[in-house]
Amino acid sequence: MPLLRRSTFSLLEPPDNLDPNEEKVWTCEVSGKSNLTYEEALVCTLSLTDLLEKVYCSLLLDFFEGQELHAKKDGSEAACKILKVIGSGSTKLYEVGWLGQENAVVNTSVVKADDLIRKKAPASRNILKMFIRDSTSKRSPWIVNADLARKYGIDTEPPEDIMHGSQNGEDLYKGRKRFANGEDTSNKLKKDEKLVGLPVKYPIDDLLVKPTADDPILPKRPPLSRDFRVPVDSVGDLLMVWEFCLSFGRLLCLSPFSLSDLENAICNKESNLVLVVEMHAALFHLLIRDEGEYFTFLLNKKKTLKVTLVTWAEYLCNFLEMIRKEEFSSKVSKIRRGHYGLLDTGLKLKILRELVEEAITTSAVRGQLNEWIDQQQALAAAKREDARKNREEQKFNMEGVAENGRNHTDTIQNDNECPKNQPEGKEQKGLNIFLSSKTGDEKMFLRRHLETEMEQQSLRPGHLGKDRFYNRYWFFRCEGRLFAESADSKEWGYYSTKEELDALLGSLNIKGTRERALKRQLDKSYDKISNALENTSKDTEQKTLHEEVDLRRSTRIHAQPKEDSPSMSFLKYINKWKQK
Repeated sequence: MPLLRRSTFSLLEPPDNLDPNEEKVWTCEVSGKSNLTYEEALVCTLSLTDLLEKVYCSLLLDFFEGQELHAKKDGSEAACKILKVIGSGSTKLYEVGWLGQENAVVNTSVVKADDLIRKKAPASRNILKMFIRDSTSKRSPWIVNADLARKYGIDTEPPEDIMHGSQNGEDLYKGRKRFANGEDTSNKLKKDEKLVGLPVKYPIDDLLVKPTADDPILPKRPPLSRDFRVPVDSVGDLLMVWEFCLSFGRLLCLSPFSLSDLENAICNKESNLVLVVEMHAALFHLLIRDEGEYFTFLLNKKKTLKVTLVTWAEYLCNFLEMIRKEEFSSKVSKIRRGHYGLLDTGLKLKILRELVEEAITTSAVRGQLNEWIDQQQALAAAKREDARKNREEQKFNMEGVAENGRNHTDTIQNDNECPKNQPEGKEQKGLNIFLSSKTGDEKMFLRRHLETEMEQQSLRPGHLGKDRFYNRYWFFRCEGRLFAESADSKEWGYYSTKEELDALLGSLNIKGTRERALKRQLDKSYDKISNALENTSKDTEQKTLHEEVDLRRSTRIHAQPKEDSPSMSFLKYINKWKQK
């Protein structure tokens, strides 16, 4: 029963002589305003609290494919995974896979919604609130951000009947707040007119920022370089595979290699390049050691569990047969005949991405991630403790300075009475200064060490933020380029010079929330990024000079081994961490 001012409020019964052909009268759900048309009642947008509660309740009640939970089975509860939703509405049924060891599906059956048991909500209210705020740009009505709308095919334009449809010709979209508090229409419109002239409080959503006469002229954003050898829509896969192999190299027993070496190796038409073979073999060994789905698949096919230069392609074919994806299945015979190198570059990277995604689920990788999380937490705690001690010592030193000032005055007044103590006091003061300076250096070193350790143990690549068009910016600590990814992840580019970084910083409009946050993050990491870009520029100049010298030499001697070229350095790769 609803309450009104903490008292029970009885709802009215519908009249008996209600004519279904009559025009219905609607009531606003937010304000309780009655005598509205359907369109007028519809434009009353839910508050964040109401929307949050609706979404939260929907997540509690609805079930979706891929969700892992418990269900009733033979009078008891058992873990399962929803494989398929059958039907709709109140007649929904769910095909579930019962989970055994290592979360493998043992068998399947069809159950009712009443038989499904959720131990807890998929997400807390606080997480949902942050997600709603981050995913929407307007709330009158709620409008999903452009990148998410494009990704999931959501229309961001309000319906025409809501924007303009009304019996008296009023703009219902603008009049939403007119019904929110049940105020008189004319008074509310007068207040709205007064609010129009108020200054905008920045920062706001970037796409809503309008230039004014007082704004500084922002320079044009520098164009991105796009001279990748791999297809531009495959750059994300290239970076993902390289970052994983670099981060988990010790676990994979795979020594580091540069991003350009990986790019050149993947684009090469040779089928048995050392770098390509070692990378695949390391991933296969990890999956076999985990004794998961891939291990079981090999045992069922009675395969020997030893990946070599000769057999690696067969292990790759077994993996593709296991995942059973149509775009790979047609290439298995080609790989088995020894023609892996002739596959499209984009397809090679997609296969590597599948291998990496499978490797991420292994217990070894999860254990390594948990260890890094513990280390990060310990380093963060040590840094907080160091900062606390530093604040306490600064406070103590300030109090000591004030006390020394008072003591110094007393010493001057009593100088004639205690002449012997003056030299000893100077020596002691010098010793204290020396010790204080040494301790301060050690503390500074400790702080730098902790910051370096936390940076090296970072679990995620350097995502710096987004610009006004939702393009994402990335910086990897072992690659001297600043990468930019389009909102739909289909376009990539990069900046490789300090001048381009400075131009990018100058083009960001801090009146927008996204570009403001991006500029703050770039300023914070400016020294690290600019140094990396400058080092890369110097290396590029040296490689270009070296190639020009080699070219001139080759014209004289009429022979030049291609392995000597810096661009062919991937041919010299040796896995120094290979497990014996």
